[in-house]
Amino acid sequence: MKKVLLIIPALIGMFIISGCDTLNQVAQTAGQTIGNPSAFEIASALKQALEQGTTKSANELSAQNGFFDNALIKLVFPPEAQKAEKTLRSIGLNSLCDNVILSLNRAAEDAAKEAKPIFINSIKQLTLQDATNILLGDKDAATQYFKRTTINQLAAKFKPVIQNSLTKVGATRYYGDAVTAYNKVPLVTKINPDLSDYVTQKAIEGLFVEIAKEELNIRQNLSARSTTLMQRVFGYADTRKAKG
Repeated sequence: MKKVLLIIPALIGMFIISGCDTLNQVAQTAGQTIGNPSAFEIASALKQALEQGTTKSANELSAQNGFFDNALIKLVFPPEAQKAEKTLRSIGLNSLCDNVILSLNRAAEDAAKEAKPIFINSIKQLTLQDATNILLGDKDAATQYFKRTTINQLAAKFKPVIQNSLTKVGATRYYGDAVTAYNKVPLVTKINPDLSDYVTQKAIEGLFVEIAKEELNIRQNLSARSTTLMQRVFGYADTRKAKG
């Protein structure tokens, strides 16, 4: 009987210790769930944020005047033709120059419609490590990721659209007329009337300017984090950076 009485406290102690271990495991698991987000949650939140930012940028820029009314990215005469523009305006050809500028921006707006599926495909390829690097990286880390993964596809997709658009909106004719008029001015250096490469480059640059702006908005403004998961994951990043 004495042996039985001695065994009972020992068994109780074992259950208590075992129970504490279990409670500790539960607490640790709960802490992981409530505290730091998992790599999978980070990746999911980043995909939501990237899709939100790129979709908004592409939609805004592909709308009429998306480029034309945006002073940061509005297309103007190519650098090598800006002297020509000044000369043409000085001899009363303002309307011709204005038509060239408007048509360049219309072509860029047409091309921006093609960007969304390219960005969505890039987002699908995002790895867990990519997501963590972007979340905890520089303020334009996502924009730099897109530049690495999409710029060649964007150029290949944009250029034929821009070529067609330049013809459709009369840019080729307007610019060709402007260049022809300028090239007739005595003693000037002749310029090339080919526009498609220039507009393609500027359209892509403008798109990345807008994506960088949307990325910064999500990083800095709580109201821009449109899902609970985005709020949690970017809140975690805010805390990490505040400590670092």
